[in-house]
Amino acid sequence: MEQATTPLSPTAEPALAKPQGCTNLKLRQLMRRVAQHYDAEVGKTGLKGTQYSLLSYVVKLGPIRAVDLAGAMRVTTSTLSRNLQPLVAMGLLAILPGADARSRLITATEEGQKKRTEAQRKWRVAQEGINQLLGPQRVVALHALIDESLELLSPMDGEDDDV
Repeated sequence: MEQATTPLSPTAEPALAKPQGCTNLKLRQLMRRVAQHYDAEVGKTGLKGTQYSLLSYVVKLGPIRAVDLAGAMRVTTSTLSRNLQPLVAMGLLAILPGADARSRLITATEEGQKKRTEAQRKWRVAQEGINQLLGPQRVVALHALIDESLELLSPMDGEDDDV
């Protein structure tokens, strides 16, 4: 039996129609809607979705140098530095001395680990909500399309993505 493909399926036949509208605008609209969904849940912990994401990376990878964390998150070190400051001020992350006088390591504090666990529960609620609203197959297809697109779009010099 032939499997039907969805419009988001990476294996779908290319449409004969020419793309209409601005891809940048459409992606920003989708991102705003998705971010609102996650922020509504994760925000109950006092964190923004972007802060939860950063905290999660540090919990998983830390202690870690800023340059390595920025690379893992696909952001510039200046964006990372800007986004670290509120979490350091809240006592969730700490910046410790590294191997030499010039290097620093980012690590989650005990309170940061607890906050990440609390926020992770809310993130799970948000993720399950997205899965339910869009359908699991569409979410899997969307992830595949995003991953493939990221591979095809090489990073630009001075790339400055938000976390």
